[in-house]
Amino acid sequence: NYVMIHHTAQASLDQTVKTFHNQKVGVSSHYVIGRDGKIVQMVNDYFRAHHAGAGRWGNDTDLNSSSIGIELDNNGTTDPWPDAQIQALVKLLQQLKTSYNIPQGNFIGHMDYAPTRKNDPSRFPWKTLADQGFGYWYEQPLEQVPANFDVKIALRIIGFDVKNLDAAIKGFKYHYIQENPNVATLNDHEMRILYAIFKKYLG
Repeated sequence: NYVMIHHTAQASLDQTVKTFHNQKVGVSSHYVIGRDGKIVQMVNDYFRAHHAGAGRWGNDTDLNSSSIGIELDNNGTTDPWPDAQIQALVKLLQQLKTSYNIPQGNFIGHMDYAPTRKNDPSRFPWKTLADQGFGYWYEQPLEQVPANFDVKIALRIIGFDVKNLDAAIKGFKYHYIQENPNVATLNDHEMRILYAIFKKYLG
């Protein structure tokens, strides 16, 4: 039903593959994509991988069982996102979307699902994916937010777990704002972005 994207926070593709082969570590994903665009499949699409952990997206609290996990070789702090890597990701996403009829809104990041503990993939070019039909983005000019607009309801409709509203706001900002994502407030411009994305999920 979903695809969840991560960054590895490790030094190389080979290191990540070795980590996923280590049973003591107990983590895995279906695919790993290197900086050069090399794709390594670690788990059959139909098998459960251990990449999501605890979290919630919409009404689903077990995305290990309902999502395909893709790890991107990136240290999570200073690494760029090479064109070859993103192009390989887009091709893989197209294959998965077509094969399993995955809805456009169901391509998410780890930080969307588990914002209390994850920020991956950080600094990620989500708009590039949304332009290809994987996830949503907003268009300019942004509309004025209605006076009765409820941030908590909007985040919940998008899919965020709003039991911890501060964490949900930070998760949203990691995905759509990427400036001051650790600040759990939304200025006027950021509210307009939230309203635009909220309307996408309303259809």
